[in-house]
Amino acid sequence: MKAVVYRAFGLAETALGLEELDTPVPDTGEVLVRVAFSGVNPSDCKARAGTRPGVTKPAFEEIVPHSDGAGVIEAVGAGVDPARVGERVWIWNGQWQRAFGTAAEYIALPAAQAVALPEGVSLEVGAVLGIPGLTAAHCVFGAGDVAGKTVLINGGAGTVGYLAVQLAKWGGATVIATGSPRDFDRMRGAGADHVIDYRSATLAADVLAANGGALIDMAVEVEFGINAGMLAEVMAPNARVAIYGSAKDMAPELPFGPMLFKALTLDIVLIYILPDAERAEAIARLHGALADSALEVPVETVFAPEDAARAHEAVEAGGRAGAVLVRF
Repeated sequence: MKAVVYRAFGLAETALGLEELDTPVPDTGEVLVRVAFSGVNPSDCKARAGTRPGVTKPAFEEIVPHSDGAGVIEAVGAGVDPARVGERVWIWNGQWQRAFGTAAEYIALPAAQAVALPEGVSLEVGAVLGIPGLTAAHCVFGAGDVAGKTVLINGGAGTVGYLAVQLAKWGGATVIATGSPRDFDRMRGAGADHVIDYRSATLAADVLAANGGALIDMAVEVEFGINAGMLAEVMAPNARVAIYGSAKDMAPELPFGPMLFKALTLDIVLIYILPDAERAEAIARLHGALADSALEVPVETVFAPEDAARAHEAVEAGGRAGAVLVRF
């Protein structure tokens, strides 16, 4: 089978290559998926580049990257219902703590990690549901329903944020989204009731004004470090902040006093290790929104396998309005 491979950390153009590898055979409890689309996420690029803290060499001698993907089950191992052969599926944790991810014509992995795609949902959309979709769903619904609440989504135009805006609106929340002015129309189109420039010198006051002066019930946060002070000011007592990123400040100083006396819950989200019950709930929320036609999952660019390095570079460049995929 064709597979994108790297054996050492480095730039995408020098580290990634397209090779012929043996097609895997599904073990007990596994399925073999013929991959149609492999999703490329920032975490895949960081893993390939070797920029994760404390990691000095690849965990395996040979790595096929990417955790997300979608395709069709072609074979099953012992203990898996043979009726699953031919099933359209989307994949989560394809390369998490494993050597071989979705950037190949085939992947064998535990059956639970290949989730049946709802009727009418494309394989392209399926390839985005793993990291971005599950992160957005758990951030929004990780503590239950949001109907009647006000949800602040910082970074509402990013891949996760854009999905979170739609999910929160579908869930019945009033949504305040921050982002660049160039993305205001896009965030409004996703369902944001109010949009605010994330660079505003009066960001906290702007957020409260958008909520009629009332404090915020819940937040979804992409840049916790730089927004910690603002969150301490605008969040309501006992509010939850779902945090999935802090790239601009990975060692923030926190205003602990204000956070303490509001008893804020800082919920740090790492979707790879989400417990089974919580993952099942996030999957159900995603599928529910898709069934209600309430979730648009935009794809910006699809690359051929031989152009996988360009796919990584597109993700690293940022400023996208949709996901980046590799088509097999």
